[in-house]
Amino acid sequence: MQCIVKTTNPVRLTYLQSILSGADIPHTVFDAHISALEAGIGAFPRRLMVPDGYYVAAVNLLKDSSEFYDD
Repeated sequence: MQCIVKTTNPVRLTYLQSILSGADIPHTVFDAHISALEAGIGAFPRRLMVPDGYYVAAVNLLKDSSEFYDD
């Protein structure tokens, strides 16, 4: 698995997931439940991960959508 985006914005994360789902690119969100440890303050970014074989396609798709950046 490789990380393509790190974000603390849950709305953007959902949007990125919908972009990848629309292209049939499998993905997983790492650190999604860390908010239970951080008291819900949103300080730790969630990582959007894709399998190694889909990395290039996912990066190109997000670049085409102007969404390939960390925030």
